[in-house]
Amino acid sequence: MQTEQTPVPAAGAETAAGSAPAQAAAAGGAPAAKKHHGFTSKIGFVLAAAGSAVGLGNLWRFPYLAAKYGGGIFILCYIILAATVGITLLMLEIAIGRKTGKGVLGAFASLNKKFKWLGFICLAVPIIIVPYYCVIGGWVVKYIVAFFAGSAGLVEGAGAAVDTSAYFNTFISDPWQPLIFFLIFAAATVLVVVFGVQKGIERISKVLMPLLAVISVALMVYVLCQDGALEGVAYLFTPDFSQFGYETLLAALGQLFYSLSLAMGIMITYGSYMKKDVSVSKSSLQIAICDSAFAIVAATIIIPSIFAFSADPDGALSASGPSLMFVQLPAVFNNLPGGRWIGAAFFILVFFAALTSSISLVEAIVAVLRENLHLKRWVACTVVLGIVIVLGTISSLGFGVLSGAQITLPSGSSYTILDMFDYLANSILMPIVAILTCILAGYFIDKNLIPDEIGLRRKASRGYFRVMVRYIAPVCMAVILISGIVFNLVLPPL
Repeated sequence: MQTEQTPVPAAGAETAAGSAPAQAAAAGGAPAAKKHHGFTSKIGFVLAAAGSAVGLGNLWRFPYLAAKYGGGIFILCYIILAATVGITLLMLEIAIGRKTGKGVLGAFASLNKKFKWLGFICLAVPIIIVPYYCVIGGWVVKYIVAFFAGSAGLVEGAGAAVDTSAYFNTFISDPWQPLIFFLIFAAATVLVVVFGVQKGIERISKVLMPLLAVISVALMVYVLCQDGALEGVAYLFTPDFSQFGYETLLAALGQLFYSLSLAMGIMITYGSYMKKDVSVSKSSLQIAICDSAFAIVAATIIIPSIFAFSADPDGALSASGPSLMFVQLPAVFNNLPGGRWIGAAFFILVFFAALTSSISLVEAIVAVLRENLHLKRWVACTVVLGIVIVLGTISSLGFGVLSGAQITLPSGSSYTILDMFDYLANSILMPIVAILTCILAGYFIDKNLIPDEIGLRRKASRGYFRVMVRYIAPVCMAVILISGIVFNLVLPPL
């Protein structure tokens, strides 16, 4: 939708500097770019965007944070923040993408040419994340194979004592196995993107997202039928306000980035493929609901199963990241009836979630390469695959032959190469991108441009959105950035 003050030329208009689009950009408008081959339907867009949001952050980070910060009180805080700050930022990014019709480099420059540099910072986020994300995706592929095959040392009854910790550490420190599975996952990701938005991303999302829902609900029902599981349910959904504090709020706020794919260029890219007759606000709400529901279902699978079958529930619940996913949960599955097949189903679920997220990250990079370097899609995908292989190999070997290359920060925190990439992207660059995006939208473009694109008609709705973008969201993101710096570079993590 166009603003009254700044007319925007039709999509596909290509003019030289000093033309109407250039003048509109200088005035704080957003010239439309050449139209991408977009999503064919609203459901295609919502499923693809939700697939991007639903990923490893939902499956290992959300349950861990819920367990650590009081269960029900953490979930309550997260839902409130997602319904306010999260949806606001989601609508903002999708609207920027659809209004400009461009990837992250062109989108920010179209809104205000003085902010073109912001696109490069935003582009750096998926470039850093995709390689190590594919490494972890490779671990997931390995565990699917291991559970189906009944690998000794992982699955009970395979002819060896079960030591899931030793199994995981032996695997990731091996110089070749992790690389092979990493390449399989990376190749699967890029192959989908090669087929394009409609035949690749949209088609696979329409298949994988329903499968994700079926598998996750089936696993949840199975776990809840086990003795002792309801104790975990009570912990998860009963708010204990005595455990509420700034740490809980900060953890819930930080989870928004992981859960909603914010500040990665993904939603701007997907927004550029979105049809004009699809509601930005309704789609954003549906994406947020889908993502939050999946995170809660994942927590309802993991936490009750630990309460029911772990010999040390407190120790298992205190585990985070890879330890929770690849050590604690396999040990739990080994105590479940039919645990070998439950474990296989669970890691297939994780694979689907990780794949839809990695696809969106790759597409954000490919869109920029195609738009700015005018590369064919398969060439752009090949370039991205090359970047992924180089950086991903370094991340993977950081647990093996490069394990001595750990990085120690001034706070005393020691990071592997993969952890350092994760810290740089999630704790530093993403909050910076979110803050600057809000500043751009709140202060340096026509105040009606984004609300018009979203379709906000009421004065109260526009006022609420403006306050969120100009004041509340940037402050929240600044808190994440400052805490990420203070509790890693200065003080030990919370």
